[in-house]
Amino acid sequence: MKTAKQLERHFKGAANHSRIEILLLVSQRPDITLEMISENLDKNFKTVSEHTRRLVQAGLLNKKYQGRNVGHTLSPYGETFIKFIRTFQHS
Repeated sequence: MKTAKQLERHFKGAANHSRIEILLLVSQRPDITLEMISENLDKNFKTVSEHTRRLVQAGLLNKKYQGRNVGHTLSPYGETFIKFIRTFQHS
């Protein structure tokens, strides 16, 4: 069972509309790169980079290095968070 402090890390990591958009996009397109996230969401590359960094720190995203590119996938906690987000979207 997670402590309140551990839960806080996950919630704070996703507590931004851009980060939620990134999580939703990554859930649909595993191994998506920063460039592709930036293009799909029409957001600045550096801004997306910072948001993904925070999502990785929060334990919601994983990075996978593919040569010069970095693919992003949901972590197991990220997958759980997506289910949580989708529950709220449909209620």
